Amino acid sequence: MNAARPVPGLYLVATPIGNLSDITLRALETLAGVDLIACEDTRITHRLTERYLIAAQLTPYHEHNATVARPKILAKLAQGASVALVSDAGTPLISDPGFKLVREASAAGHAVIAVPGASSVLTALSVAALPTDRFFFEGFLPSRQNARRTRLTELSRIAATLVVFESGNRVQDTLADLADIMGTREAAICRELTKLHEEIVRAPLTELAKQADKLETRGEFVLVIGPPAEGDKIMAESELDELLRASLKRDSVKDAVAYAVQVSGRPRREVYARALELAKENRGENGED
Repeated sequence: MNAARPVPGLYLVATPIGNLSDITLRALETLAGVDLIACEDTRITHRLTERYLIAAQLTPYHEHNATVARPKILAKLAQGASVALVSDAGTPLISDPGFKLVREASAAGHAVIAVPGASSVLTALSVAALPTDRFFFEGFLPSRQNARRTRLTELSRIAATLVVFESGNRVQDTLADLADIMGTREAAICRELTKLHEEIVRAPLTELAKQADKLETRGEFVLVIGPPAEGDKIMAESELDELLRASLKRDSVKDAVAYAVQVSGRPRREVYARALELAKENRGENGED
């Protein structure tokens, strides 16, 4: 494919997330006309360029070689070259490398041009049948369970639809953690979006967690979780402490936690941990061992 040479600058070109037909005419013209295409994996990008007979030179740019590759790309830009940055799939910089390159190219005075297109985040949002007026994109969660649960507890307080990436080998554990922390919120599992075996399952988190052992774990996952129910109140930490202190003076830890969970809207695991801390403080203040 032949195309007019784009003006010098760095082009952020969105590529298909699965179906190679999901590429814009402008993206094809840009990729065919630039002097260089910087990509995460040249083998993956080669499938796209081969499909559309694009002959531009490919060079790898990923998290493992960025320190060495970035100065070379910036030097090309300084010489008046046009360079396209693509990810393996979707829009560059969305949970993919490229931020430092864009920042340094911009700081050096080079033009930075977006060529928009496919995005797994927006694709999942559009088919999840959940509110889209406000959403929070988290990307990949921590791989270790304790860190993951801590982050999910923080996310549970956000009054917006959540969008999370997850790998097939962790998706079942993540669904279990989501159900434990966020309960019956509506959610959708989006697997292999735009690909041959695309699958979308919509149900409350508790149901998705129960069915997780039957889930096909091959492929790429986007999890979309609905916001807290309208009217749900998430109590501030200072208010929670005040409530627990008062309850612990008259009730057991178990009863104080049950009441605080109901009133505060906070996850039981979090309330229980805080109740234990406060109960320990109370024993110390009273001179108990």
